Amino acid sequence: MASSLNIHPDFYKSLVQNAFDGMMQVDLEGYIVAWNAGAQRMFGFTAKDVIGTLYQSQSVKQVSENDSKLVSSRLPLFLTLQDGQVREDHIYLQHLEGYRVSVLARVIPIFNNKNKIIGALQIFNDSKSLIAAREQRKRVEQTIFFDDLTGIGNRKHIENRIKFALDDYKVSRAEFCVLFIDIDHFKRLNDSYGHLAGDKVLRFIANTLRHNLRATDSCGRWGGEEFLALILDINLEGVKIVAEKIRRLIEQAKIQEGHRNLGVTISIGASVCQPDDTVESIIQRTDELMYKSKENGRNRVTVG
Repeated sequence: MASSLNIHPDFYKSLVQNAFDGMMQVDLEGYIVAWNAGAQRMFGFTAKDVIGTLYQSQSVKQVSENDSKLVSSRLPLFLTLQDGQVREDHIYLQHLEGYRVSVLARVIPIFNNKNKIIGALQIFNDSKSLIAAREQRKRVEQTIFFDDLTGIGNRKHIENRIKFALDDYKVSRAEFCVLFIDIDHFKRLNDSYGHLAGDKVLRFIANTLRHNLRATDSCGRWGGEEFLALILDINLEGVKIVAEKIRRLIEQAKIQEGHRNLGVTISIGASVCQPDDTVESIIQRTDELMYKSKENGRNRVTVG
């Protein structure tokens, strides 16, 4: 009969302290409560230097590419403390001797037994190849893949974003979701009110998506009256909440067109990535789910 394995708590403490990657733990207010040897090696500060200080203080601070200090409320660490989402980003921390250190940082929320956020763990990796790949990805994303009418990404842009998300998923198993969104009765609206009104509706949908998704998410116009949204670090239950929020925002709003107030609704198909997915397969699956929403009466979300 196999015996249970009892691991002493000091084992985990030793594992974290001696890990090659830099690790820093903060409490809910952003004060540093743990700092391992890997972080000391990367940035020069000892645990004695930083524990009890506020992240982004004079000791440990994140800086921009040109060495200017960044606003705390917009940093990945503080965003995770607010919403509990895992984040990964290429950041710069200022070394004890004044120069900046380029690292790949992953922020993981820490919850208590009541599922309440009590802090976060930030892991620093100085892999030059990973950072170079991420920077190349950003350059691709910044190419002119945007839709002239709506100002959001175009078909190529959102395809690239989904491809990058799939690449990350194969390495880290960080789940993501795709929403396929179609405006209900859009042809009827164009025929009744004209194409200028139709263009206004398209911009309204695009702006609703842009302003109600997180900074880490993406959206794009797939074509005609169809849109795609990419939601990172989310599971099936989270997908339902996000998709319903977007559907409800569209349904409840009125678009002023001359002396008229136009109301529109959308049908959504939503799906979380699967291990064997390609860009084409996840888009096709969400497209089919969107059509199920149409068949079941429109103005609804179908998740699968």
